[in-house]
Amino acid sequence: MIIDDVKIKVTVGHGGRGLAAFNKTKMALGPTGGSGGNGGSIFLQGVSDLGALRQFRFKKDIKAQNGENGRIQLRDGHDAKDLILLVPVGTISHNLEKPKDYPRDIEITKIGQLELVAKGGKGGRGNFLFRSATNTSPKQFEEGASGESFELRLELKMIADVGFIGLPNVGKSSLLNELTNAESKVANYPFTTLNPNLGAYYDLILADIPGLIEGAFEGKGLGIKFLRHIERTKVLFHLISADSADPLGDYQTIRDELAKYNKLLLEKVEYIFLSKSDTVLPEAVSKIIADFKRFKKEIIPISIIDSGSILRVKEILNELILNKTA
Repeated sequence: MIIDDVKIKVTVGHGGRGLAAFNKTKMALGPTGGSGGNGGSIFLQGVSDLGALRQFRFKKDIKAQNGENGRIQLRDGHDAKDLILLVPVGTISHNLEKPKDYPRDIEITKIGQLELVAKGGKGGRGNFLFRSATNTSPKQFEEGASGESFELRLELKMIADVGFIGLPNVGKSSLLNELTNAESKVANYPFTTLNPNLGAYYDLILADIPGLIEGAFEGKGLGIKFLRHIERTKVLFHLISADSADPLGDYQTIRDELAKYNKLLLEKVEYIFLSKSDTVLPEAVSKIIADFKRFKKEIIPISIIDSGSILRVKEILNELILNKTA
């Protein structure tokens, strides 16, 4: 299961306390208190694992270590180790409490990209750093700066090459399984897919976007939770079930939901497939094709039990691979 929206609380480390100490060696008196180490900061780093947010399903309180206190004989405390949280490429970190001190939104778009989301507290100065010509035996020292604590929302907007869209129960998961080794759950009832399923077809990432319904842009059904995944999908495979009472109406329902959410989604490259074409008579398939042609739309009949039609899908994918690497 992919976790694609989670809130966590991050707490950086406190800076270590500076020390007030003096050399007890005769003829070498003077301040020798070291400074405290810096507290650990917290970073996000992009990885290819789109399931990486699962680590925050139950562990939502993330804390970095404190810096070490200053020591005697001019020895500074060690800085705390920074904490690096691995998140999927496509994650947006929303700062819910500190928009003035940090960017409100930080976007992870590349593998290995490292972004600071919370800076550790600075270590306090030891009394050695307070010495001067007029203050040869300073007793001053600083406490380390307190570590900050605030809430982040991590939102995954998947970056996929091809997204499968359509109403519930139109065969998206079945097609994904046929083309890849995704092993998505398949059953003959609405909302089988409650989370996006992913598969790899050679160099392409295919995403089975859970079924949308009328009113999805308002949050009905699975709603906006999955509409946002379509935003970053480069190409759309729009599946219409051949056994539908109104194939054209089904197509327009999904197009309307995309437009209401973000009109730019309508500009994406789209291929329309008539799924489950083996479940109706050939005459019915021909009529649906003709109906779509009247609206200047090409719809390609497919069935997972028809190897020839699946080969046609693969040919389209192979063309996309060529264009991707060109």
